[in-house]
Amino acid sequence: MMCSGTCSGSSTDTAGGCALQTRAQMKYGILIPGGDPRTVADIAAEAEAAGWDGVFYWDAIWLESLGDMYDPWVVMTAIAMRTERVRIGALVTPPARRRPWKLARETVTVDVVSNGRLVLPIGLGALDDGGFGRVGEPTEKRVLAERMDESLAILEGLWSGEPFAFSGTHFAFEAMRFRPRPVQHPRIPIWMVGAWPSERSMRRVLRYDGLLPNKLPVDGTAEPFTHGDLRAMTAWIGERRGSLDGFEIVMDGSTPASERAAAVDTAESWREAGATWWIEQDWDDWSPDLVRARIAAGPPRP
Repeated sequence: MMCSGTCSGSSTDTAGGCALQTRAQMKYGILIPGGDPRTVADIAAEAEAAGWDGVFYWDAIWLESLGDMYDPWVVMTAIAMRTERVRIGALVTPPARRRPWKLARETVTVDVVSNGRLVLPIGLGALDDGGFGRVGEPTEKRVLAERMDESLAILEGLWSGEPFAFSGTHFAFEAMRFRPRPVQHPRIPIWMVGAWPSERSMRRVLRYDGLLPNKLPVDGTAEPFTHGDLRAMTAWIGERRGSLDGFEIVMDGSTPASERAAAVDTAESWREAGATWWIEQDWDDWSPDLVRARIAAGPPRP
């Protein structure tokens, strides 16, 4: 991947590739996968006190294997009311599974309650979630992508606070004016899943405020996402945006609470590849006690 000279905060290395330098101080978040809403809110307050920059939940309707599940917008409201500083979001929200006007109300409400701390990570969603096929929602990826694009256009229109009408393939309505507007302007930040190296997927990312990196299988076989993949994606975005200023590149993974040096090395390796956020998440164990232990050990900040 060659640099065109427009990658903000980057320089050209001796091989002609993009050698990314620090664009901004890295931020650190943690995903809280388990616990009832009160417990999650308590843990979020502990994360803020321990110096984390973001607290994230998740968005699904029905996954039998996960047991107790709670509505993410109610949970995020509880988090917002127990914290003052951290960013809040659900990893990830699939608009194709939600009515966009309802999602507009939910997002604005949490943004107001949090005083402008909501971020909206967006993707197609997990197709094994019963909130799709079991309730009659479409599951074809092409249709999900179309509904996602229409939903995002509707969100931006309704967030404007001005009369807005829409006519699309999947959604249509006469002019409505939604008040209040979000606290954040020009919009609530949208972090978009980008599937590398799909041109269509990556061009969608360019319209928004952040990247959640993903990688398409090769010949039907999933391959590990590498630092080189992230460098290539970051360079591709920088070249086409003309600047990476204000654009977030969000990596996630798990680092050990008991081995701080190893945790820092992992997060730093992704920062050097272009990431601006590291989000700690461990889907193998949902124990609130283990999440609390990782929070107490602190973010993997050098």
